[in-house]
Amino acid sequence: MKKFELAHKYLLDAFNNSEYLNNNPHSKNYRYEHSIRVANIGRVIAEEEGFDVEAFMVACLLHDISYVEEFKKENDWLGHGRRAAYMVKDFIESLGFAREVTNDILYGIAIHVDDVSDFLGVRTPFALAIGDADNIDRFDTYRIFETLKYEKFDELSLDEKMDVCRNRLSNLKRLLSKDYATPTSTKLFHEKLEFQLSFYSRLLLQLEASEL
Repeated sequence: MKKFELAHKYLLDAFNNSEYLNNNPHSKNYRYEHSIRVANIGRVIAEEEGFDVEAFMVACLLHDISYVEEFKKENDWLGHGRRAAYMVKDFIESLGFAREVTNDILYGIAIHVDDVSDFLGVRTPFALAIGDADNIDRFDTYRIFETLKYEKFDELSLDEKMDVCRNRLSNLKRLLSKDYATPTSTKLFHEKLEFQLSFYSRLLLQLEASEL
C-alpha cells in the first residue's frame, strides 16, 4: 500500500499547511477523520467489487482535499469535487496507476458532490462509488450528532423539532428507494439510511409524546 501511504502523507501535508484549517481546528479534525473513514469504507467496497483496492482507497482519501480552502459561497461548496480533482491531478498522475484507473480516480472525485465534471470522463462503477463511500459516512451515526449540533436542534421549539424530523424522514425514505453504483455500496448505504430512519422515527415519537 505504498501509494496509499504517499497519498496519506500528501493529505496530511495539505491539511497542516492550510491556513484556513489551522484557523478552524474543529473543521480540520472532522475533515481528516471523515477522509480516513471514507477510505476505510472504500476498502470494503473495492474488495467486494473487485476494484483496484489501493487506487480506490486513494480516491476516497483525497476526495475532499479542497476543504483546505475556505468556501465563501454555495457554489464553492458545490464545486469542491471539481476543485479537488484539479488540485490532486498531478499527484495522482505521479503515482503510476494505469491511465484508465487514474481517469476513474479524477473523474470520480470531480463528480462526487453534484454529479458534474468540467472534463470528460466515464461513469464507471469505480468512479460513481467514490461518492457512495462519501455518503455512507455522511449518513452514519456520528453525522446525526454533527447535524443536530449544527442545526442547534436543542434550541428549536417543539413544533420546529418535529418538522425537522418529518423532513428528514421524508428525505431518508427517498434515498432508501434508490440503488447506487455497486451492490456493495447500495447495501452499506441502505444500512446507514435504515439506522437513521429508526433514529428519527423514534425521536419524532418521543417529541409527539411531549404534548397533550
